Amino acid sequence: MGGASAGPSRHPGGFPLVGVVGAGQLARMMAPPATALSVGLRVLSEADDASAALVVAQAPPGQHTDLDALRRLGHDCDVITFDHEHVPTDHLRALEREGVVVRPCAAALVHAQDKIVMRRRLGELGIPCPRWAEVADAAALQAFGDEVGWPVVLKTPRGGYDGKGVLLVSDVAEAQDWLDRVAAAGPARPDDPRHSAVLLAEERVAFTRELAVLVARSPMGQACAWPVVETVQTHGICTEVIAPAPDLSPGLAASATAAALRIAAELDVTGVMAVELFETDQSGFVVNELAMRPHNSGHWTIDGSVTSQFEQHLRAVLDLPLGDPRPRARWTVMANVLGGADPADSELYSTYRHLLARDPALKVHLYGKTVRPGRKIGHVTVYGDDLADLRARARHAADFIQGVVRE
Repeated sequence: MGGASAGPSRHPGGFPLVGVVGAGQLARMMAPPATALSVGLRVLSEADDASAALVVAQAPPGQHTDLDALRRLGHDCDVITFDHEHVPTDHLRALEREGVVVRPCAAALVHAQDKIVMRRRLGELGIPCPRWAEVADAAALQAFGDEVGWPVVLKTPRGGYDGKGVLLVSDVAEAQDWLDRVAAAGPARPDDPRHSAVLLAEERVAFTRELAVLVARSPMGQACAWPVVETVQTHGICTEVIAPAPDLSPGLAASATAAALRIAAELDVTGVMAVELFETDQSGFVVNELAMRPHNSGHWTIDGSVTSQFEQHLRAVLDLPLGDPRPRARWTVMANVLGGADPADSELYSTYRHLLARDPALKVHLYGKTVRPGRKIGHVTVYGDDLADLRARARHAADFIQGVVRE
């Protein structure tokens, strides 16, 4: 039972050095647990003012699409992992051929990079999913819509997030711009992770709410799961997470968790994986998306569980024994903070000070990002026994930072 190594450790005391591709807020939130674990952290930063580059001392510049920059990171670290899933799959395979330890591996990560690859594999495993089809032209989309019923959901197979790359259409005419772009793009290019010659069409699922299961798995095969959570979406962006999901039947919680753990094992996932679900009246749940990295639905774990998703991800990619995922309190509520529309609200320190004084039990996490309308710039977390009170406090805090409320 040994930790990852791509050669001699580069960190004092024999502790390993983890390289993270991308310097966004996920990489930023890996810094505190890396320090606590005595693990070194290095992030490949696309910009000097990237979120993680502001707090991680080792932040060499480089783009995630630059194979030479990835090579430098990989050969200087014991293992590399990811802040996002947009690294070209061929680049990751090249690193693996050169002996770089990549976790999750390219063969696993592609299921989070490409939604069509994901749908095919989950179908082979018998995991409940929406009905779907690959469509490249109007005739194919018309046939699918007539089969499953309109409206249907169109998705770009690669590159979409936070509601981007998703379009609900009531007929073929509403999808014509997307179909034209696919036709104009020509054949798929394997070196371009955002390019596809087809679109993914899915039936519109009649769901009662959205859920997420967060699991972690290590190379030695150890795995664990946090409680199933409810996620609340506003205009395609997650605005609230409730842990555990209120009034969720024990049977459904167990089956959803078992499915997530099975996906992680069958796909040979290393690290944290989030499985986003639709709860339905008919089949219990269907899988919507996969993410193979720490995920927004798991930010509550920083304050609300014994082991956060960020610590667990580091433990997993280094093949260390996993930590305890149990919650610290009966309920934890996390609310995302989005950038407000008023430029005057971009000065965050005064609102931060006010909230710390108003609610001493509130945990505020800001990401050091430039404020733009609708951009995720942080989150707040509260935990305790009164769910209604926790939701109200978390919502007020997020709204106050955004400038929605003034007191």
